[in-house]
Amino acid sequence: MTDAAPQPFRIATSPGVIEDLGERLAQTRLLPESPNRPWSALRADHLADLVDSWRRFDWTAREGWLNSFPQFTAEIDTARLHFVHRPPPTSDAPVVLLMHGWPHTFALQLALVEAVPEFGFVVPSLPGFAYSGAYRGRMTEARLARTMVALMSDVLGYERFLTYGEDVTANVSDLIAASRPDAAAGILVTHAHFPTQEERAALTDPDAARFFEGLAASSRDFSGYAHEQGTRPDTLATALNDSPAGLLAWIAEKLIEWSDTPRDDPRAVHRRLSVERILTEATIYWTTQSIATSFRPYFDEGDAPPVPRVTVPASVHIQRHEHDYPESCARDFYENLLEFERLPEGGHFAAAEAPEAIGDRLRRLAERVAPR
Repeated sequence: MTDAAPQPFRIATSPGVIEDLGERLAQTRLLPESPNRPWSALRADHLADLVDSWRRFDWTAREGWLNSFPQFTAEIDTARLHFVHRPPPTSDAPVVLLMHGWPHTFALQLALVEAVPEFGFVVPSLPGFAYSGAYRGRMTEARLARTMVALMSDVLGYERFLTYGEDVTANVSDLIAASRPDAAAGILVTHAHFPTQEERAALTDPDAARFFEGLAASSRDFSGYAHEQGTRPDTLATALNDSPAGLLAWIAEKLIEWSDTPRDDPRAVHRRLSVERILTEATIYWTTQSIATSFRPYFDEGDAPPVPRVTVPASVHIQRHEHDYPESCARDFYENLLEFERLPEGGHFAAAEAPEAIGDRLRRLAERVAPR
């Protein structure tokens, strides 16, 4: 499933690619706000400012910062997997598998790596994202879980580690903890497990029923992106791969909408996610031409089997994008629940938005499980 030792990797973007990006941005045709348009987290004037900032963005300096983190690649299950690997500074320090989701990349997660210098971290790019090659065949949560365990155990030699995932890797993290309790010493959770439709029908907690009813009611207004990515991914990706402004709009809207940002003040996102960090995400997608393969979790998965309950120590901290997630569901699924709380700050991208807070929770979990 894996090849020999991991190979060192450095990001080295061709100057011609950045020159072409600048030329395309200079020719951007921006639109005014549509009359009577539905609410969106990204307004036309905000996008115009982001496009202007991108034209002046110093990617060379940002690339240098990214390369300050030790990076590698390894062949795992048909994909050349890219990852950051900062080994633990001492032999008894914990190691954390830190996974991203969509639309962010490994780069957004590095804030947490910086916030917890006393831990080791492995931060992979998912197959088909950024500098990782895509799988041959389907990309499913179960396959991702096997790949991540292979990376940690077979490639890097860690017998025990902590696991954390966001968005599409929340279930992957759950699967790792549930299926490989010998490897996962504990799991930190900000995207708590969602029951299947069948399980939701059997819920007896009225708070839980209201939470999932609310999700269903909002799906029409807030899940259009997922329907498009899951049904017409290549048509959408063709447009985004050709237009940097379109790519930026598609990514930035979700970074704003899903973060812990006031609905009536979308520009406040930059208190959580700076312009530089948003443009880093957009530039990685643009220069790697990976937007098409990043859609694969939306159309490859299909009807996934239920995730088994997690029995390893779990620490659950509900991010504010799902602030009313029912505690009863967490206690039912995470059978060895050490801590449950609702985070006072941090949304969908909690590791990036509130790295100090998430770092503190990681330390508390590590003290309880002491992985080696």
